[in-house]
Amino acid sequence: MLTLTDKALEVVRSYLDQSGGELTALRVAVSGGSPVAPDFELTLVGPDEIRSGEKELYVDGLTIVVDEETAPRLEGATVDFVERVSESGFEVRMAPVAGTPGAGTPVAGTPVAAPTGPLAERVREVLDSQINPAIASHGGAITLVDVQDTEIYLEMSGGCQGCAMSRMTLRQGVERMVLQAIPEITIIHDVTDHASGENPFFEGPVV
Repeated sequence: MLTLTDKALEVVRSYLDQSGGELTALRVAVSGGSPVAPDFELTLVGPDEIRSGEKELYVDGLTIVVDEETAPRLEGATVDFVERVSESGFEVRMAPVAGTPGAGTPVAGTPVAAPTGPLAERVREVLDSQINPAIASHGGAITLVDVQDTEIYLEMSGGCQGCAMSRMTLRQGVERMVLQAIPEITIIHDVTDHASGENPFFEGPVV
């Protein structure tokens, strides 16, 4: 179900050891976001803090605590500890969502329906008429995978997935064209699993 990288295991075990036995498990919980790109909160807890209804999973000798709603969303996910220039911390990478280009294991065990509604239709029209024809010659495509109020979630596939220029393409090209056509959009998120593409460089969910 859930895996931890060697670095994440090392950091969690270090924190548990430093607690002198007061902390015994890692809780992984959804704290917001969207169904496609949820935000996760990771905390260390003691045995008395485990809540009724939470499930205990055992991964590489560690106890992972999740609630019944969160557990299906962690199917195929990976917990990593990342260290970048300006930040460090735990990061949960979701499995690709079924029903989208390059998809693999579904997050919740079933395909996710394409977003509907006036805003979704307008975004798809811009993608289909202005953006995807321009990047099709490079074997790439961009798909709308979720809409939350005035925020949209896009996924790259084909030649765009893992490409070292794809984040720049999204920021300078796709984002500009979408916002010009639909100014009420406030945020554009990139939920591409760039790590599965060739020459990956970006593994975060938010643009």
